Amino acid sequence: MKFKDLHPWDLTPGQAIAVQKQLAGRVLLASALPESLNTVAGVDVSYKKWGSLLHAAVVVLDYQSMTVLETATASGECSFPYVPGLLSFRELPILLQAFAKLETVPDVILADAQGVAHPRRLGLACHLGLWLDLPTIGCAKSRLCGEHVEPGSAKGCWMPLLDDGEEIGRVVRTRARVKPLYVSPGHKVGFDAALDIVLHCSRGYRLPEPTRQAHLLSNQVRSEREARSASETVTPVDPLYP
Repeated sequence: MKFKDLHPWDLTPGQAIAVQKQLAGRVLLASALPESLNTVAGVDVSYKKWGSLLHAAVVVLDYQSMTVLETATASGECSFPYVPGLLSFRELPILLQAFAKLETVPDVILADAQGVAHPRRLGLACHLGLWLDLPTIGCAKSRLCGEHVEPGSAKGCWMPLLDDGEEIGRVVRTRARVKPLYVSPGHKVGFDAALDIVLHCSRGYRLPEPTRQAHLLSNQVRSEREARSASETVTPVDPLYP
């Protein structure tokens, strides 16, 4: 995939917040999806807590069958600090490296992150959508901001996520009697379409299949990288002589 640079990454947290505020006004919540969805991508980034080595995965699936069509991964060091609300400035650069390796341009992207359900209305899914100029959806496992009533226990039950009366997402049960997910538009997708797509992609697990596959792949890449590093740093022990 090819895409244009949106802004530099060498930023302080204060500068990053200013960028978020500027970019939030460019997010489109009106649907720009094709009439028929053929492909969907899931993205995830794996790393040790507070770690600087990040492992990104992008998995492209057939929208109907959820068959994996293409994958891409990237690993690299991150210098941006962990700051709540600024996750995209840590994870997006390495994700973009993975996207640059893709041949398929997905019709829509699901991110294990927030969309507009963010204090400045610019979660990672929004940031990614603006950078790639593609429809994106945030599908997070936890709430960053807003309040909601607990949805019903059956799959498909949902309640609005509200912030001072403004709807910023949907709290949806993707599997019966499991914790709900926090679904919000990222870019070029509306609230209803985001919810429909996430439920369509939910095939028996809490996570929709695209982000579930990306999660598995990013963890696999991380485990393999850590195993190689461990083997390279282990000093051979001399055998014991009789």
